Amino acid sequence: MAEHGSGGKDHKGAAIVTGVVATVIIVFLLYLLTGMTPPLQANVTEMVVGLVAFGLVFVVLARVVHPKFEAVYAERADRIDGGLARAEKLRAEAEDLHRQYEAQLAEARAEAGTIRDAARAEGAEIRAQLRGEAEAEATVIRARATEEIATQRASAAQSLHGAVGSLSTQLAEKILGGSLSAGSASTVQSYLAELGAGSRN
Repeated sequence: MAEHGSGGKDHKGAAIVTGVVATVIIVFLLYLLTGMTPPLQANVTEMVVGLVAFGLVFVVLARVVHPKFEAVYAERADRIDGGLARAEKLRAEAEDLHRQYEAQLAEARAEAGTIRDAARAEGAEIRAQLRGEAEAEATVIRARATEEIATQRASAAQSLHGAVGSLSTQLAEKILGGSLSAGSASTVQSYLAELGAGSRN
């Protein structure tokens, strides 16, 4: 790009100088052919020397100075273009890193959601297991309590029947004013046993 601009400038500069030189030569020839006086009373020799000097200065500038300016310009243009290219590359890398960060962030969020769901499911499973164990233990405790209550009730009923039997015998002896015979006592005990069996049924 810099070289193309430099070549265009060389052609343009050469065309301008060629035009100026051609104009000066035409004017000089007109003065010589028509016999007109040169402007500012200039001597022909001075004009020729001036043209030659101008040509030499132009050649030196075009061959030595101008290429150095063009080299400096091209180097500066390359630096600017290189800086822009580096900036564009850095911008692309930054966008790529940003996309990677967003992807990793989305992946981390998805993984956290999976872990959270797994923890909830595990917690629900543990709660259900503990509830089942607690219900089973409560059932066992209720069964034991019911069994103990039934055993204690049977024991209390048995001891109560014995006490009621002896009290009944004693009461009957007091009412009758004498002791009952063994047959009568066993009759009272049998009656109380039947009465207790009937109340249990």
